[in-house]
Amino acid sequence: MRRKKAHSAPNIHESFSDVALLMLATFIFLLVTILITSKMSEEYQLPRLKKEVAELQEKLRQSGREKDRLSRELGSMAGMSTDAQVNEVLETLHLAKGAGRHDFDIFIQGLKSIPGRDLHMVIDATGSMHGVSNFIIPLLRVIVLRSGKHLDAITWFSDEQAETYTGSMGDMFDKLMAGAPFVGANETIGDAFIKAKQAARVPGAYLLLGDEPSDDEIHYREIPAPVYTLPIGRDNQTTLWEYRTLAEKTGGKMLSLSLN
Repeated sequence: MRRKKAHSAPNIHESFSDVALLMLATFIFLLVTILITSKMSEEYQLPRLKKEVAELQEKLRQSGREKDRLSRELGSMAGMSTDAQVNEVLETLHLAKGAGRHDFDIFIQGLKSIPGRDLHMVIDATGSMHGVSNFIIPLLRVIVLRSGKHLDAITWFSDEQAETYTGSMGDMFDKLMAGAPFVGANETIGDAFIKAKQAARVPGAYLLLGDEPSDDEIHYREIPAPVYTLPIGRDNQTTLWEYRTLAEKTGGKMLSLSLN
């Protein structure tokens, strides 16, 4: 009687080898897929990123030119009398004559009513203020000279960032020109007053300059001095309401100055 042919047992080494090859093939497939996807993404993103970098570089160059021009103008004004400096700036802003000068004088009278002698300016340095950044610093200088107040500190704010400068008025304005970014989208006024309070002594009053409402919460009771507000531009009703409310809640006043 013929015996049945015995089947050979599966070779365990061959099984492991097949599994290893399958895993290697899967790994190579995934690696190639990742490389192809990465290459396609790079080819799509790179031109866009290059364009954005070029635009940012141009904005920085423009900002640098504006700051250089402003530095030269301030330098040329250094030898002028106070009245000559004031008139020079007001001429540039079309506030030297007529109704503009009348509005400016009323505005200055409002500043003179600010309690105490020391003034701490809080300046909106977001992107929406970039259009006025070329004349805001000379204007601030004129405001201080005409109001008769002592400028104790300046704080700029943008996107939850804030920096406070102290020292002489010239030093503070120089630092503001060099340090204020005038970029960003978030008007973090509440955060600015917290940091201003921590960075400098309590003044007679704060003077807030900006053009848009706050994007964060303002804790009125934690602001240690009256806030006098100056909204730049008079078309935004939300800004006017918030600046008026901030002034009233802290014992200050909302001032107005039409800039042409």
